[in-house]
Amino acid sequence: MSGINDVEKARVLIEALPYIRRFYNRTVVVKYGGHAMVAEDLKESFAQDVVLMKYIGLNPVIVHGGGPQIGRMLQRMGKESDFCAGMRVTDADTMDVVEMVLAGKVNKEIVSLINRHGGQAVGLSGKDGRLIGARKLHVYRYQGDDQPPEIIDIGLVGEVRRINVDVLKVLEQSDIIPVVAPVGAGPEGETYNINADLVAAHIATALQATKLILMTDVPGVMDKEGNLISTITAAEGADLVQDEVLKGGMIPKVQCAMDAVQGGVDKVHIVDGRLPHAVLLEIFTDRGIGTEIVRRRKGAEERNG
Repeated sequence: MSGINDVEKARVLIEALPYIRRFYNRTVVVKYGGHAMVAEDLKESFAQDVVLMKYIGLNPVIVHGGGPQIGRMLQRMGKESDFCAGMRVTDADTMDVVEMVLAGKVNKEIVSLINRHGGQAVGLSGKDGRLIGARKLHVYRYQGDDQPPEIIDIGLVGEVRRINVDVLKVLEQSDIIPVVAPVGAGPEGETYNINADLVAAHIATALQATKLILMTDVPGVMDKEGNLISTITAAEGADLVQDEVLKGGMIPKVQCAMDAVQGGVDKVHIVDGRLPHAVLLEIFTDRGIGTEIVRRRKGAEERNG
């Protein structure tokens, strides 16, 4: 808060008060990824946000990505990265690297960072405590109205079948912050690489979280003119997809968000993780900084209501 006087600091705290009261003892799932996992100053501000949330009575659950880190490790090992439908093609050797980087290096760095800022975090992969039950994800390529879809094998890429919330609730009751790597276990014990947004949405739904926050490298959801949309309903999000207003990686993020709010999550927020303290700014200020997705509009209400 450098650069503002004491009165302004007090106003910031007073603005946050109703949100602190409203979200006390509620669960907030944060998908941590993008530039916020790379820049040192943003990594520090993210850890501070998480610890502050815990100290004022919220229950944060962190799900992290790690695509760039996986890519760099594969490159160092002389292995090419191949993608299909935006997902990394994952053979057995690649899966070993994915699990090593996500559940090992990246996960433990985040845990250490949160702990260094005064939190008490524990790292998990989806294989710990049968947290994430998975199955093989089938990708279909449609070739025309009169042709059956082609099934594309992208290897050990999975989708979520179930979430064992008991593991997370035990940690929550012990004031521990769970940090989850998006690796799941199949019915025969096989390991699957799963999209972190999907894992975060499933965890938020299973926990009936009050909020799911998806950190990205863009300001939020944009309209046709390129302006930030502050609030959209699930139905409006579906229209944006249908009308091809959304492009690239924003499509699966909004689809995850729509699934989460339809599944019982109060609100989903897509925020720009390149901004310091993006999580706090979105949750605890009247205007927020990104886009929130809700089931339906409730008339006149403050944005974070």
